[in-house]
Amino acid sequence: MSRKLIAVTMGDAAGIGPEIVLKTFANASFIDGHPSFVIGDVGVLRAQTAKLGLLLEVRAITSTAQAAPRPGVLEVLNTSELPADLPTGQVSALAGKAAYDAIRMAIEFAMKGEIAGICTAPIHKKALAAARAPYPGHTEMLADLSGTRDYAMMLVNPMLRTILVTVHCSMLNAIARLSIESELRIIRLAHRAMRDLGIERPRVAVAGLNPHAGEGGLFGREDIDIIGPAIRAAKGEGIDASGPWPGDTVFMNARRGRFDIVVAQYHDQGLIPVKLAGVEDGVSITVGLPFVRTSPDHGTAFDIAGQGIADPASLQVALQMAHQFIRS
Repeated sequence: MSRKLIAVTMGDAAGIGPEIVLKTFANASFIDGHPSFVIGDVGVLRAQTAKLGLLLEVRAITSTAQAAPRPGVLEVLNTSELPADLPTGQVSALAGKAAYDAIRMAIEFAMKGEIAGICTAPIHKKALAAARAPYPGHTEMLADLSGTRDYAMMLVNPMLRTILVTVHCSMLNAIARLSIESELRIIRLAHRAMRDLGIERPRVAVAGLNPHAGEGGLFGREDIDIIGPAIRAAKGEGIDASGPWPGDTVFMNARRGRFDIVVAQYHDQGLIPVKLAGVEDGVSITVGLPFVRTSPDHGTAFDIAGQGIADPASLQVALQMAHQFIRS
């Protein structure tokens, strides 16, 4: 049985991860309602606590069993010994390896049931590569190390929820990867994710691929030959799926409350509407894992790292969302 705890991974130490983690845990009233601990580098976090002038005790622990979250204390399960003079705002193999080790440990704890979920601070893909980590990012790492084959990226903000059929690939490859099976798989995951959030009968809208959802075949047949049959199959399974809806209006209708989630066909179709509202409230969720995983919908922000001006709002929303999942 998982403890109702969320582990927060510190992210890339050369980016804003440590800063937004510290600012989040320094918010006593927030942490009081969202018990969590950190997996990362104790030395980095202590140094930045002093630099930021935060009234926060950074306490090292050696196991999840020792975690007893409380306001005013940041418990850290140490996974690295980074140098005190590690430059901020630069790609670092040392920082990349430290971030990778922290995530790997968090996954191990989640798979053992020692924690209920993970909230990940931002990492840098080039730093991972420099550290020779065998994964390009969080999603691939989480899926492989948990043995998950059926997963997807979902983006959430207070106005919209969207889940992606294809993610990090060219437009040509995105179109080539579309199939009835891939569409149906994501529709099922969308339905499941909404049920996990406590929505009894989720309304799943499926965006079309082509302008005007193909305009009856005038602008392409993918909406007729691939997306339509997948929607019909989902309905046959009892899922309240509809579409394909034109991509230029489906998110507007979702924002107005007509749908609970939108299935987007490719990366920018789904992310532009979500990010238009601002990244401070955006959360990335990996759907399909055997544990909860959320993350802020922004990167390491090397351009402002080390300046003390990073906004922790998105991490707080991500942590709040993780707790919402484990309580549903």
